[in-house]
Amino acid sequence: MAKRKPIIAGNWKMFKTASETEVFLAELKSAIPAQPEVEVVVAPPSVCLAAAATALKGSPISLAAQNCHWEDSGAFTGEVSPPMLKDIGCTHVIIGHSERRQFFGETDESVNKKTKSVLAHGLTPIVCVGETLPERESGRIQAVIETQVKKGLEGLGPQENFVVAYEPVWAIGTGKTATPKQAEEVHRLIRDLLKEMFGEDIAGRTRILYGGSVKPDNVKDLMAQPNIDGGLIGGASLKVDSFNALVRYRD
Repeated sequence: MAKRKPIIAGNWKMFKTASETEVFLAELKSAIPAQPEVEVVVAPPSVCLAAAATALKGSPISLAAQNCHWEDSGAFTGEVSPPMLKDIGCTHVIIGHSERRQFFGETDESVNKKTKSVLAHGLTPIVCVGETLPERESGRIQAVIETQVKKGLEGLGPQENFVVAYEPVWAIGTGKTATPKQAEEVHRLIRDLLKEMFGEDIAGRTRILYGGSVKPDNVKDLMAQPNIDGGLIGGASLKVDSFNALVRYRD
């Protein structure tokens, strides 16, 4: 099996101003190891990305955007493009988060277009998939995940580097967490789908993150699962102590 370096990625959602971002990242840089055993990523709001890029210079922390448009430029008021994000210092882009799907009309088709655009500009997409509680309770988990993975990643090439994040929608911001067994079952399903789509090599090296109320007190049990390669962290990424504890989960 391919060796996969874990990713601990903090999705700040619509929290923190630019000045708060500078203070937070200064504290985080001092707290985390100089050479962490995991890949550390933070995703501030778009208006904070420039401040974050400056604050992160010389650190091992990578910068992600929370969303993007699929076009490079154009009459799309309020949007940002992959070239803009790359120029500002981003290396990753979160795509298709459940909140984007729920509140802003994100579809599997738009996820696919954004993913291809992000890859075309040398950025790494973190492509989110996940089922709602009604979908889980009605036994549709496999069908929902299969559709989202296949449509979201359709047409990607064999050498393209992407990350998948599984986020059970019912466990986001609710304090509920899928058990390690529940999470592992879906991660294994995603890996099997990747194998079917792209072959064993890509399936073996693609990192699949869990994103559903990951906290310092449950991260070790989740990360002990063979197909869970990190976390897409929400609330626990907004405080230095808890995010640092997640980065240091192996200590």
